[in-house]
Amino acid sequence: MNIEVLQPEMTTRQGVAEMRADPHPEPAANSRSFSTILWMALFNLAALSVTVVTFIHGWAQPIFATDATGLTYVIAGVFVFGLALSFWKGWIISCEMASIGGEGGRADDFIAGYLVNVRGRSAGSRAITAATLRVFASSRIASVQHFAGSLVLLGLIGTVLGFIIALSGVSAESATNLADTSAMVSRLIEGMSIALYTTLEGAVLNLWLGVNYRMLVASSARLVNRLVALGESHARS
Repeated sequence: MNIEVLQPEMTTRQGVAEMRADPHPEPAANSRSFSTILWMALFNLAALSVTVVTFIHGWAQPIFATDATGLTYVIAGVFVFGLALSFWKGWIISCEMASIGGEGGRADDFIAGYLVNVRGRSAGSRAITAATLRVFASSRIASVQHFAGSLVLLGLIGTVLGFIIALSGVSAESATNLADTSAMVSRLIEGMSIALYTTLEGAVLNLWLGVNYRMLVASSARLVNRLVALGESHARS
């Protein structure tokens, strides 16, 4: 992190240890440090169960079977990568919450730099540092939101490709030739299937990944609020 006000003035663990030595400790909230990753796991387990049921009943297979472009697999791959990224971000935030709570979790420059540098600063300087901290915390999870948004865009691309495929088999000559009518209808159905299924897949997976992103936003806000409160208590000590 290249923001001057957040650079630690001593080693990470030394800085956190010094802050922990303050005579005004934080109220215990350690049991909630890993609540984010737990809630994410529960939600995704429930969503995965619903997905398995759709495959068991054969409702999801047509999404991939009728796609000649392979875009449905691309959408699924982007979703899996975004989901793994969201879990990684959630784990980092949870470890940092544990570190603030004194549970021996991850203590990095993000925490130690802030705690060390707000000590002895004026109220205005601490407010600027806290605002910078909030921006940085938000930017760390923005990539998950970008992956969620890309799912919708890929679905819309699939819609356009589907219509192009559907209309590519339509011509005035085919409409008047009975022998070509079946091929034209088959091409039309194939294109419309691609258009509808890719749109549906992109929208559903966007909602799925979007819920994970909202959990990360809430957890990141709690982390920043707890860290700012901790920094203010030490700055006034």
